Amino acid sequence: MNHIEFAVPAQHDFTGSMPLTGFLHRNASSDRPAFTFVDYNEDRAGIAHTLTWRELDQRARALAAQLRQTTAPGARVAILTPHDLNYVVAFLGCLYAGVIGVPLFAPEVSLHGSRLVGALADCDPEVWLATENALPQVRKLLDGELAPSPKQVLAVDKVDPLAAAGFRPALVSMDDPAYLQYTSGSTRAPSGAVITHRNLVVNSAQIAAAYGMDASYTCSGWIPFFHDMGLMSMLAVPVLLGAHSVFCTPFAFLQRPERWLRQLAAHQNTLTAAPNFAYDYTAARTSDEFKSTVDLSGVKIMINGSEPVRAKTIERFNAAFGPAGLAPEAHRPSYGLAEATVYVTATGPAGPTVLSVDRAELSAGRLTPSTSDTALELVGAGTGIALQVLVVDPATGAALPEGAVGEVWVHGPNVADGYWQKPEESAQDFDGHLTSGPDSAPERGWLRTGDLGALHDGELFITGRAKDLIIIDGKNHYPQDIEGTVHEAHPAVRRDYVAAFALTEGAEERVVVIAEYSRHVPEPERDPAAVALAVRQAVSAHHDLRLADFRLVPPGKVRRTSSGKIARGATRDQYLSGAYGELL
Repeated sequence: MNHIEFAVPAQHDFTGSMPLTGFLHRNASSDRPAFTFVDYNEDRAGIAHTLTWRELDQRARALAAQLRQTTAPGARVAILTPHDLNYVVAFLGCLYAGVIGVPLFAPEVSLHGSRLVGALADCDPEVWLATENALPQVRKLLDGELAPSPKQVLAVDKVDPLAAAGFRPALVSMDDPAYLQYTSGSTRAPSGAVITHRNLVVNSAQIAAAYGMDASYTCSGWIPFFHDMGLMSMLAVPVLLGAHSVFCTPFAFLQRPERWLRQLAAHQNTLTAAPNFAYDYTAARTSDEFKSTVDLSGVKIMINGSEPVRAKTIERFNAAFGPAGLAPEAHRPSYGLAEATVYVTATGPAGPTVLSVDRAELSAGRLTPSTSDTALELVGAGTGIALQVLVVDPATGAALPEGAVGEVWVHGPNVADGYWQKPEESAQDFDGHLTSGPDSAPERGWLRTGDLGALHDGELFITGRAKDLIIIDGKNHYPQDIEGTVHEAHPAVRRDYVAAFALTEGAEERVVVIAEYSRHVPEPERDPAAVALAVRQAVSAHHDLRLADFRLVPPGKVRRTSSGKIARGATRDQYLSGAYGELL
C-alpha cells in the first residue's frame, strides 16, 4: 500500500452541508454547559466561569448584530481578545455575521508582536474585537501606527445580549471563507490560510470520527484558540458535537502544569491536545504526591501533535501517570497543519506505534526497520479519514512506494483554499501536480505540505521539514533527530529547547546546535564545557557527525514560533548576529 485513502464512515457527514453555526443553533435552547473557562488570575485554585449553549448562542448573535452595523459579509474582523469565554463568543459571532474572522491574540501577549502586526497588515481588518480590559493595549497598538487602523474597535464583553433579538444569521455559501488561519511561521513569514465554512465543518467531523468522539466527551486543555490545534479541538469540535469544553490559559498551565491534569480528572470521557514539549514538561514539573493522588482513568484521548513526537516523551509520560489510571493507548500521536484546517492523520484506538529505523538508511531516503542499539525511534502519525495522503517525489511529482521518504501531499475537503492574497504561494503549495500514483488519486489540487515522511504498513511517519534538512557529504540529517540526541546527552539540557541548523561555507555545510540549560539543574552540574563534550560525543556516535559549534544558553534564548515550535531560522539569525557570543 503506497498511499492512504479512506472512505466516509456512514455515521458522519463530511460534505459540509451546513455551517458550524447551524450546529450551534441546534443546541441554542439548551441550558447544558457549553464552554467553561477556569480563571487562575484571582484565585490560585481557579474560578470556573461557564456559558450555557443558550447564553453562548445569544451572545454570539448579539455580537453578530453589532458587526453587521459596521461591516458587510466578507469583511475581515480581527479577534484580539484574551484567551477566555469572550474569544469563543467572538469567533462564533464572526461566523454568524458572515464576516471573515481572523483568530489572533491580545496585544498584551507581546512576545510575538511582530507576528500580530504582520497578520493585521496582511489582511487589513475593518473591525478589531477586544475586551474592555484589553483596550489600553489595543490603543497602544493603534497609537504606534504599527498596523492599518480599523473602522471600529469593539469590546466583546460590552455588547448587550439583548441585541440578539430579531437577528438573522448571514446566508453563506459553504465555499465562502469562514476565517483566516495564520501559520506559525516556523520556516517563513506567516501567511493566512483561507479556511472555508466547508473546511471548518468537514475537519471538525474528521477529528470527531478519528477519535471516536460524541456529545458525552469533554474537551479540556489550554492550547490558545489562535492556534489551529486549540481552535479546532477546543472550540469547533465541541460546537459540532454539542460537547462541553473546559479550558484555562497557556500561562496558567506553564505556571502549574498540574492544573491541566486536574481539569482532565474532573470529567469522564475527556479529550485533550498538546505539543510534545507539554508532556515532558508536565511529567517533570508535577510532584510525586500529585501523581499519587490524581485520577486520570477518565482520560480517553491525549492528542500529541504540532511538533515532532518523541517516543521517549510518551514513555516518560506513561511511566509518570500510568499509576494514576492513564491508559497507554490514550496517547494519540497525530499530524496536521493549518493549510489542511488542522487534522490530517491520527493514531487509532491501539495507541502509539514506535518504529526503530536505521539512521544511515534514513539519511539515504529509506525507512528501514532496525534492531540496532543506535537505531532511531520514530513515532507513527497514524492514518486519516475522508482524505488522501501520498508520499511524493517533489522533483518529479510521482508517488513513492512504501518505505521511501518523500514530501507528504494531501488531498481532501479539509484542504484550505490557498493563502490570503498570495496567488503565487497558493499555486505553489495548493496545486501540486501528481504525475503518477494510484488510479483513484486526482491529478491536480494536492497540498504540498513541505513535510518529509514515509509510509510503513499503511501508517504515516513524519521525518522532518524539507526546508530544515541538513545535507553533509551527501547524507541527509534531520535537525529534530539531532535535537533529540542532544536532549538525551546531558541532564543539564532543557528538553525541547534545542535548535540544530546548518551554515554554508563555500560548498560545505557546517552544523551548529544551540541548547538552553535547565534551571532545575544546579549550576555546578551544568558546566558548559562538560555539557558540550557530552553533546558532541553523542552526536558523533549517533549521527557520524561533527558539530562545528555548540552553545549552551540561558532559558528563553532559543527562538520559538507563536505555536511553540522551534524557530530554527530565527535562532540561526540570532547566532549569526552574535547574540550567543562571538562566532568561532
